[in-house]
Amino acid sequence: MMRYRIIIGLVLILLAEVAVVQAEDVASEEKADNSIFSKLPPIEIHGFYESRGGYRLRKDKYEKDMSIMEDRLQLDLSSYPDWGDLKVKGDVIADWVTERGDFDLREANIFVSPLDFLDLKVGRQALTWGTGDLIFINDLFPKDWQSFFIGRDNEYLKAPSDALKASFFGDSANLDFVYTPQFDPDRHIDGTRLSYWNSNLGRLAGEDAVIHTNKPNRWFRDSEFAARLYKNIENYEFALYGYRGYWKSPSGQDDSMSQAIFPDLNVYGASVRGAIGKGIGNIEVGYYESADDLSGKNPLVDNSQMRYLAGYTQEIAQDFTAGVQYYLEQMQDFSQYKNSLISGPARDKDRHLITLRLTKLLMNQNLRCSFFTYYSPSDKDVYMRPNVNYKIDDNTALEFGANIFFGDYPNTFFGQLQNNTNVYAGMRYTF
Repeated sequence: MMRYRIIIGLVLILLAEVAVVQAEDVASEEKADNSIFSKLPPIEIHGFYESRGGYRLRKDKYEKDMSIMEDRLQLDLSSYPDWGDLKVKGDVIADWVTERGDFDLREANIFVSPLDFLDLKVGRQALTWGTGDLIFINDLFPKDWQSFFIGRDNEYLKAPSDALKASFFGDSANLDFVYTPQFDPDRHIDGTRLSYWNSNLGRLAGEDAVIHTNKPNRWFRDSEFAARLYKNIENYEFALYGYRGYWKSPSGQDDSMSQAIFPDLNVYGASVRGAIGKGIGNIEVGYYESADDLSGKNPLVDNSQMRYLAGYTQEIAQDFTAGVQYYLEQMQDFSQYKNSLISGPARDKDRHLITLRLTKLLMNQNLRCSFFTYYSPSDKDVYMRPNVNYKIDDNTALEFGANIFFGDYPNTFFGQLQNNTNVYAGMRYTF
């Protein structure tokens, strides 16, 4: 928490200084010239106010009936001096489910291009790469799964990173390199907003058994490194990926089995994306090396995995687009896993997942109707995300949607979330 207070404090000081300088009149010009911000161009201010509410469709004895109920004000401030870009974006939130206020600093960064072949962005930023549609293999940047499953806007699935991103551009290929000096985990399911399968208890749990974690949190020692080498060849983008850090969500337990942990993780991957027929196709693979359990014999740490993804998207009619994906998650050292299993139902060696996205634009593209579904034939569970967004005018939009879960078993990924099935509605005014 300390680093967030420091960042917030610095941001407030920056905004206060800039506001004072820009508000001063000619009589105080001499004083303004003493400020390092006196020559900044005007600040562009954008943002939105949003009110959003949602309710569970099933009774969950471990969670509140309201899945989401919040008011949110976002301010997005940008300035573009000659030497680079400055950006600060944050949300002030009144959360009526937790009955407390909060502040979420989404971005606070500086972007510069010191050389013709080099771009640098330093500070809090949202990062993403890879080819999947709501499936992430080589995108090892933090996600906010709680926001995703309770009905917040899709933009909140990407949690911010405190990082340095360097982009190198060359004739042969381009390279993105991201250094995160302190581990940034997912905002994962922990029982505070969503019930889940607790393997230690052998049942569903929620606020009665909130997951406590032991997170790597030492600056410059518990760091993350991510790289992407990519090149376009005849309208096809080829990429290689590498990551060294930690599992982004808890993927193990300490020896006492009282805390969830984030074991060491190395990832090596590749992808290709480009035109196939009238649509866009993509293939992506990744090897997840569980560095704390290379043999697969430690029952308290997740095994290494191979992950595969193939997808295709095409406009099949005017303003009507369809996309399908097939994903395979293959556990390595499966026999060692089964032999060392302590308790509870065993996972399958292979987890298959199929997704379908349908999007239709109506009323001069002011009405967007979408449907995204995950179906796992191996886990025998389903997650559906219907959504309707209507743009009333240039500033105001209404949104309605649902998160629907069901499955045959309470311990599978989507099956454990059945009691979290919810509907939600929101109104956003953008300025």
